[in-house]
Amino acid sequence: MLKPYSRRLFLADAARLVVVGAALPLAKPALAALPTARSLELDHTHTGERLSVVFALGDRYLPEGLQRLDWFLRDHYSGEVGSIDPQLFDLLFQLRQELGCEQPFQIISGYRCAQTNARLRRTRGGGVAKQSLHMQGKAIDLRIACVSLADLRDAAMSQGAGGVGFYPDDEFIHLDTGRVRSW
Repeated sequence: MLKPYSRRLFLADAARLVVVGAALPLAKPALAALPTARSLELDHTHTGERLSVVFALGDRYLPEGLQRLDWFLRDHYSGEVGSIDPQLFDLLFQLRQELGCEQPFQIISGYRCAQTNARLRRTRGGGVAKQSLHMQGKAIDLRIACVSLADLRDAAMSQGAGGVGFYPDDEFIHLDTGRVRSW
């Protein structure tokens, strides 16, 4: 359970950032080192891109971090950028904490525009929901190298939040911030 980010702690963390230095190259590593920082490490399997980002300090989301995640998780077919539900990032952060794995999440799919979703429904022979939560920025398909797919699914289900789909033949799990369910 994450502790609330108090004003006193925020001011102390901000003072530490000033002491570390105002230079941007130093600020990001310093930010990630703060005890209340929530960060993610992601590799995209389709674009080859990598991202290491702090998306929140305590209970405060960082707009720049969220923007970077939105762009990283864009529809890799169309390039369209959607708005991803920050609670999805919280689920990923908690999942990584529970697993204790330092490897980045390997992202298969994040945001999906309606046209891409419709095309995938026609060409994939099923498995793509007509009203997919990917189109709402509430779903992600992923795996992580240091964890078996079954263990990743079980850890995701133990969070008790959102949906968890298990696709062993395609080597990924689906995670979303919709109602609690699994398949």
